Amino acid sequence: MLLALCIAAAFLASLLLPFLFIPFLRRLGVLDIPNERSSHTKVIIRGVGVTIAAGVLLGMSLSVLTGLVPVDRSVVLILVAVIGCASLLGWIEDFRGLSVRVRAGLQLAIGLLGTAALVWTMEQSYWWVPVGGLFIAAYINVANFMDGVNGISGLHGVAVGVLYAVAGMLSDHIWLTAAGAVTAAAFAAFLPWNLGRGSVFMGDVGSYLLGASVAGIAVAAFLAGVDVEYLLFPIMIYLADTFSTLLLRVSRGERWYAAHRQHVYQRLTDVGLSHLQSAGVVTACTVLTGTAGLLIAGAADGVKLTGSLFAVAVVVFYLCSPRILRTRQARVRAVGNTGR
Repeated sequence: MLLALCIAAAFLASLLLPFLFIPFLRRLGVLDIPNERSSHTKVIIRGVGVTIAAGVLLGMSLSVLTGLVPVDRSVVLILVAVIGCASLLGWIEDFRGLSVRVRAGLQLAIGLLGTAALVWTMEQSYWWVPVGGLFIAAYINVANFMDGVNGISGLHGVAVGVLYAVAGMLSDHIWLTAAGAVTAAAFAAFLPWNLGRGSVFMGDVGSYLLGASVAGIAVAAFLAGVDVEYLLFPIMIYLADTFSTLLLRVSRGERWYAAHRQHVYQRLTDVGLSHLQSAGVVTACTVLTGTAGLLIAGAADGVKLTGSLFAVAVVVFYLCSPRILRTRQARVRAVGNTGR
């Protein structure tokens, strides 16, 4: 019952607050102007991710205030602080912009301070602080890079949130179940706004929120002893897309930080998929790899090897999917021309 209350609060806040917040953003002129990286062609209101942040923070706070999380309350409060600070940084980026150096420095500071607080609370080795700090900062940027078509970030928040909630149940960590479920609910409530006819964007505040939520939960769960397969496999697709694209651009001598449209999910739209279809491919592959992680954690070596190879195969398929689709389309056209 208490978990349902937290989920409902997160969902309703994220679903209803845009009615109040969108007119405010319109007056402020917080708009997304299409550029080389964009998959849209018109100016659209952005920054609505503030309402998702409100849902996530409300749901997590209620999990502590209602007693749903009887222990590890400090872990949830630290996550609230990390997610809140990352969301605020994203809002500042949406509203006025920041230099790359300042933005990266603040992202790293949030990651390092948040991880240090978790390490201190859980009495773990401080050697994990730079690892966790870099991971949180990196995944904030991964989520930002991957937020380029309608629905992709909302669906990622739902998929990873659900997978982490299940991981919490399997590992007997109620705080992980609550954090994952609340994250999934808040991002699910944003989808009707993002995919509707008058679609809006969550902006940097939303992508920073997504990255900090996923990475912060993952770092906290890892320090709590949760199997790494539960935590890493749900984010394999996002990591593979981002870092394969980065390596490709660096190998070509391109400016890796410049706006572009070379991510796998973007190339899927270039070969004919709609935004939702491209986001669906990303999400389906995420669910497959994440489910593999749930099944192999703590399993025998043979099962673990089989599940890991399956997850790798899904990642390879995803990375090759634009080429596969392009080849299939060429064959269909060739058959059509032959039949004339």
